[in-house]
Amino acid sequence: MRVRHLNFGTYRPPSQKLINGHGSLFRAGHLVCHCLLLETDAGLVLVDTGFGTKDAADPLGRLGRAFMLRSRPVLRPEEAAVSQLAALGHDPRDVRHIVLTHLDRDHTGGLADFPEAQVHVYGPEFRAAMDPRTKLERARYRPTQWEHGPHWIVHELADGEKWFGFECVRQIAGLPPEILLVPLLGHTRGHIGVAVDTGTGLLLHAGDAYMFHGEMENPPYCSPGLRAFQKKFEVLPQRLTNVARLRELRRTTDVEVFSAHDLIEFEGWQKRNG
Repeated sequence: MRVRHLNFGTYRPPSQKLINGHGSLFRAGHLVCHCLLLETDAGLVLVDTGFGTKDAADPLGRLGRAFMLRSRPVLRPEEAAVSQLAALGHDPRDVRHIVLTHLDRDHTGGLADFPEAQVHVYGPEFRAAMDPRTKLERARYRPTQWEHGPHWIVHELADGEKWFGFECVRQIAGLPPEILLVPLLGHTRGHIGVAVDTGTGLLLHAGDAYMFHGEMENPPYCSPGLRAFQKKFEVLPQRLTNVARLRELRRTTDVEVFSAHDLIEFEGWQKRNG
């Protein structure tokens, strides 16, 4: 299995100091949509899709005014997953599976660019997005991003196994056994991480379980802007417990943990992969 670390969407929110933890208060911050392309014998697999070409064509309709003002995504069509895969020589129809950490708009925007793919999601997340119970959930999910009718595959993880202390971890039917779903609830009701055994090491894409590289340090720290953002959008209190478990996983094992939006982590992977 070949794993590629790709950025399917850039944000420039205010301010660099508050978001990235350094630099100027008055310069724009810099965040990414750190996604994975897995080249497997079962075809191409994406872990999250970032923003898609339709988001770039209709940002207000697809993403909403409040999100555009708060996050200020750049929305370059060439950053969309379908464009980057084409540049790598892949046919979009070769994307057989998409595994989503959760259904926030900056993770699902590219779904419509791969209408033939099976889309894997954790059951509590699917239900929260399709029938939102709270004001926060009604605001965060954008049904317009899946109005094309994705081929949803909904997973219930109650019968999973233990994995490095995490409960209810399981394989995905139809995909290589080296890809695992790891419940990391908190940021959303059904948020998951995706673990990948590359053959040379173990990776864990932690999605939005945390958002700043310093949260994996000892002692942990977070930029004030992202700390406030995470508190505002957290729906279950076990998010902080899961962050502590991820920190311990990173400290005591060889599992390489990374999140979806941190620029420092993404640039580190880019350097390693050439």
